[in-house]
Amino acid sequence: MITIDKENGIFHLHNAQVSYVLQVVRDRYVLHRYWGRPLKTFRDSSPMQAIDRAFSPQPAAWPNERTFSLDVLPQEYPAYGHGDYRLPAYEVRLANGTTVTELFYDHYEITAGKPKLKGLPAVYAGEQEAETLHIYLKDSQGKLAVELLYTLLQDSAMLTRSARITNCGSEALDLTNAASFALDFADHDFDRLNLYGGHAAERSLERVPLMRGVQETGSRRGASSHQQSPFLALARKDAGETSGEVYGFSLIWSGEASFVTEVEQFGTTRVIGGINPFEFKWHLGAGEIFQTPEAMLVYSDKGLNGMSQVFHQTVREHIVRGKYQHELRPILVNNWEATYFDFDEEKIDNLAQSAADLGLELLVLDDGWFGKRNDDNSSLGDWFVNTDKLKQGLKGVSASAHKRGLKFGLWFEPEMISEDSELFRAHPDWTLHVPDYKNSFSRHQLVLDLSRPEVCNYVVKAVGDVLESAEIDYVKWDFNRHLSEAFSAALPAERQGETKTRFVLGLYDVLERLTAKFPQVLFESCSGGGGRFDAGMLYYMPQTWTSDNTDAICRLSIQSGTSLVFPPITMGAHVSVTPNHQVGRVTSLQTRTLCAFAGDFGYELDITRMSAAEKEQVKKHVALYKKLRPTLQLGKFYRLLTPFAGTKNETAWQFVSEDGKEVVVLYFKTLAEPATPIRKLQLTALDADAEYELTDYLPAQRTSHDFGGEKSLDMKGQVFYGDELMYNGLGVEKIDTDFAAYMWVLTKK
Repeated sequence: MITIDKENGIFHLHNAQVSYVLQVVRDRYVLHRYWGRPLKTFRDSSPMQAIDRAFSPQPAAWPNERTFSLDVLPQEYPAYGHGDYRLPAYEVRLANGTTVTELFYDHYEITAGKPKLKGLPAVYAGEQEAETLHIYLKDSQGKLAVELLYTLLQDSAMLTRSARITNCGSEALDLTNAASFALDFADHDFDRLNLYGGHAAERSLERVPLMRGVQETGSRRGASSHQQSPFLALARKDAGETSGEVYGFSLIWSGEASFVTEVEQFGTTRVIGGINPFEFKWHLGAGEIFQTPEAMLVYSDKGLNGMSQVFHQTVREHIVRGKYQHELRPILVNNWEATYFDFDEEKIDNLAQSAADLGLELLVLDDGWFGKRNDDNSSLGDWFVNTDKLKQGLKGVSASAHKRGLKFGLWFEPEMISEDSELFRAHPDWTLHVPDYKNSFSRHQLVLDLSRPEVCNYVVKAVGDVLESAEIDYVKWDFNRHLSEAFSAALPAERQGETKTRFVLGLYDVLERLTAKFPQVLFESCSGGGGRFDAGMLYYMPQTWTSDNTDAICRLSIQSGTSLVFPPITMGAHVSVTPNHQVGRVTSLQTRTLCAFAGDFGYELDITRMSAAEKEQVKKHVALYKKLRPTLQLGKFYRLLTPFAGTKNETAWQFVSEDGKEVVVLYFKTLAEPATPIRKLQLTALDADAEYELTDYLPAQRTSHDFGGEKSLDMKGQVFYGDELMYNGLGVEKIDTDFAAYMWVLTKK
């Protein structure tokens, strides 16, 4: 609901979860006044105070009013050059070389529902699900106009923001910065939380005090990246997983992003998020429009878990689309770590038979099926079957899977090209490259220039032809290097700063066309694992390969960090061989399995070489997962313990079914310790007055060093009230082995 106090220029966006307040002052400036717990009405109980701030200049209209300066106003979309010395939300360079503009409030509009953003993924909502406030700003000299879009979802603490910038003048201008949002807080008593990492080590949580000056989380790699996730949170010092105030920001964008915080001289905090302005330049001709990506803003007074619940609900109900939005995801086996490039029809056929015997549901053929691809040196771009390996083509291996009751999936990397490929020999200019300089290679490959429509058309046709050539149910879409030499042979000099942005827009165009044409295909995004795990990709592909690192212990932090924003149903999580191929760690099959339960479950190993005992255990795990799958994939997810807090030695996750009748709890202890207190695991989000029966329990697998004498804490069949489970907790059986994993299943009576 949006309430307007015209007399005082106040716009109050509110529902039962949150309030967000703007105010227009002096008929010119749009200021941020409040964001937090829901208010009945905003009557300005803490009015802005007029204070003479030295070295803070006055606007031209009020030259002698020393208590009024843009340098201290909490502006919603600030500019630079008229006395506000903090970081701006946008920057332009006009035809005459100057960079100073000034935006004044013009008018507003309120619309039901949520407008689409042309060419961009965004939150979607119907007329009964949301309301949108449009604030229109105009430059005082008519150079440009900006439309600020604010959408508040009904019954959610989710607010979305973006900006639409129009060149209103007669001459072209260059946008050199165009943030999706800016926001000023009245203080800086926060911790700053971001998700950092690298390939095979994505999304670890870093929490540091907010410092004076500028701090940035950002990617300059052409993609949202393994290194810095497009996410930021500001949390009050006392905020934890279940209590305290948290403000979360996530960008619906798969390219370079930036989140900047600036604590300035008077202790206030400015937050700006959007496309990374580093080397960004958009040449905006007269009358042309630039639409920024959309940002999701979440307020929580229930800590990080409260923030995550809002993000999860929004991603599941208002980002992910199509057939698989609410559909259970299949249990797969991927041949990559089983065979790498060394496979033929017989190996894949044997893998299919073993998968069917174990109760799996989807066979995925990974890299190496196309062109002359026997290693990573060639053939990217040549999307036709390698008949030396697959004599009967894709129809043969697809039929092999389907006759055994399995679905069949295929790996692609359509944004890339190998120098040793028919495509490169025909179109060397289709790569991103800089004239007069040699290209950098990564994984022996170059990047196709998706800023060019003809290249996008080629990708759509090439991939589409393959998908029409056989019965293909699933696609793993990979992206195994970041951009370098980001120059397009098809763009004029004044538009080269647009190349990386146009690359992402071209990708979105390709994905929109392919997913619309093949709605029955389950698409999974991948970028060397989780290098492009963002809401932009999830708009087209409902799940993402979380990391190339399949080690269960590494995955505890990777999946915990990912869950800050994204629900488990979006995370690919597989059981791999031990010793693990990435870190060499040895873990039990149960530990690897229970960690992979917390995502889209599958196997990434040669199941044909498992022992008879291992196969029997896998059959039991698969049957158990199928039973629990509705809760694990569609239920609400809570972090009870995280590897980012305390000793970093424990992780616990809880899932509650949509109807609240089933609860699954997973607990992991990384290293055994002597003389430790008994862990009591306090559950959350239960009905305090209801009874819950412990219907299943998996204790950790013991090693050969079992000294005996200890009694198991298997309380299967016992019944407890919800209040006891939440406030007293479940006792965790002490076990002296590393990498231990436990599971409890409770059923509400």
